Amino acid sequence: MQGSANLNVMIKAARKAGRSLVKDFREVENLQVSMKGAGDFVSRADIAAEKIVRDELMAARPTYGWLGEESAPVDGQDPTRRWIVDPLDGTTNFLHGMPHWAVSIALEHKGQIVAGVIFDAAKEELFYAEKGNGAWMNDTRLRVSGRNRLTDCVFATGIPYAGRGDLPATIGDLARLSPACAGVRRWGAAALDLAYVAAGRYDGYWERGLKAWDIAAGVVLVREAGGLIEPLDPSQDMLEQGDVICANSTIFNGFAKVIRGA
Repeated sequence: MQGSANLNVMIKAARKAGRSLVKDFREVENLQVSMKGAGDFVSRADIAAEKIVRDELMAARPTYGWLGEESAPVDGQDPTRRWIVDPLDGTTNFLHGMPHWAVSIALEHKGQIVAGVIFDAAKEELFYAEKGNGAWMNDTRLRVSGRNRLTDCVFATGIPYAGRGDLPATIGDLARLSPACAGVRRWGAAALDLAYVAAGRYDGYWERGLKAWDIAAGVVLVREAGGLIEPLDPSQDMLEQGDVICANSTIFNGFAKVIRGA
């Protein structure tokens, strides 16, 4: 796909940060790691990757706002546009030597996510989408899966870790969904879970307690691949509340009914 100037800037930043992360990933045992919270780690690699992304994006578009995981938010001179960035989604995987993590970059315009890039540098898979122009992985157009029966579907979610209070709700979800589907996966990188729904690898995904930078890029990917994505509570805002559910349009209502407990 021939992307806009903004999308090209995002792709360049994601690739540059991804190359830096791959170098650190090869020496993961030597990384200096500090505690950021129970089960939630931050590394030098994470912070360095955010600096790379921020420097690239803000040099190209200095008037845009900024929301990133590892640094303070910035209100841009242009109040209608904001970058939303997770420089290393799947940090725990990264620090344990598991090659399932990504750089996630989204562009918000007037409250809507209009472009997203999720770069899985370890596998050289670049997922990207722009509103109205479809979703892609490298040079391949993406479509959500065509499965139409829950019993044939594989779903993804996140299992809350130490310090998170939403474990009972997730256990309830699993108790209702597991007997009705072909399987549930927990791979520990929300951005890639959303990208995999866009690619048809997962049939659907839900999770609670995420941050805007976990979700933002994946929102436009799922929509541009033909999927439906909503907050778990339809009265809430996904980016603010961090509770999300998505699937292909055929199974969405049945899947959402199970997860929402209706």
